[in-house]
Order: sequence, then C-alpha cells, then structure tokens
Amino acid sequence: MSERPDPRGVPSSPAGTQGAAGRNLLFLREEELRLAQDLLFFGYRDFTAGPDAILAELGMGRAHHRVLHFLGRRPGLTVGELLGILAITKQSLARVLTPLVAQGYVAQSPGRADRRQRHLSLTPMGEALERRLFERQRETVTRAYREAGPAAVEGFRHVMRGLMGPEARRGLDRLGARAGAPPSHDAPQRARPEGGKGPAPEGGSPAPAPKAAVEKAP
Repeated sequence: MSERPDPRGVPSSPAGTQGAAGRNLLFLREEELRLAQDLLFFGYRDFTAGPDAILAELGMGRAHHRVLHFLGRRPGLTVGELLGILAITKQSLARVLTPLVAQGYVAQSPGRADRRQRHLSLTPMGEALERRLFERQRETVTRAYREAGPAAVEGFRHVMRGLMGPEARRGLDRLGARAGAPPSHDAPQRARPEGGKGPAPEGGSPAPAPKAAVEKAP
C-alpha cells in the first residue's frame, strides 16, 4: 500500500507504524527531558558522594579526583594532554596539580624527545588513593548495572556518548584505545582558550601555584 502524503510535506506511514513511532517518541516530551535532567543530577550527586567524603578528609575535592582518575587511566600524560582532557586553563590545573605533587601523590618526569615536556604519573601513594576512590564508585556502578541488565547498560553508554561533543568523544576514544579498544578518531585535542585566570577548582582553593609547577604552553 502506498503512503499518503502528509499535509506538511512528509509522507505518512501506515496507521500501525505511525502509532508505534508516536509511542517511541514520548521520551522527547518536555517533561521526559526534564526527568532526564533530574536523573543526571541525582545520579551524579550520589555517584560522587562516597569519593567526596574521602577527599574531604584529605582537604581535596573533585578537581583533584579528576586528575587522579585520568592519570590512573593514562600514566605518563603530559601536562598539555591533561589540559586537553579536562578542558581547563593552566592556572586552574596548577592550583590542583601543585599540591598533589607536593604531597607525594603525583610525580613529574621530563620527556625523552622534548625535555621541556613534563610527563605525569601517580606515585604508589597516588595509586593507592585513586584505587580507593575507584572502588567506592565501582560498588555504585556495579549495583546499578546489575539491576538494569545488559540492554539498559548498552543504552546508557549510547546516551552518555550522545551527550558529548566531538572533542569529548575523541578523548573517550583515546582512553579506550589505551585500554585496548579501537579508537574511532585520533585528532589532537585543544585546551579551552585562556581568558585570564581560570575559576577555582571544585572542593577547595589551594594557594596559587608557582609557574614552574606546570610546563609552559607549546
């Protein structure tokens, strides 16, 4: 049976198909989209609650956690690469990185090809803290994944990737490539353009770092 033209210029589907499509698009209603925002807010709040408590005992916050996480995922990142992943200014990163180095959680080493570069890695103490934070969040994610089932987990991954912009997707692909998954892109990442001093990191505002703590921008 041929499709009848829609008055708006879009071919109409058979009644059964159109009804199914209408039901399938209910999640695009405003109330459903607001519910998605609620889910993201409350899910993230409880996902970070455990690590937040651990970090608070050490005088740290989520900005420190992000650095620990990505150095745990990719040991040897340069300062420039970490700036690209976090999309923050050099000043903001210095305020977080300097105390982590001073307190013995992060080590810096010069690059082999370019001695001006600084490669970052976790010390044994940093690895222990990152592992402690990961295991706290692993419990939360494992419980949610088991309750939802594999189909929902796959859908969740598609949705979260859909929320990302192109640079974030490239960063995620790089992390996957480091873990053994094939990347889909390998374009260079760019840090957010600097417009003066960046905002203070979450979870505290240590004293501004000396310029020597972070390598100069290339």
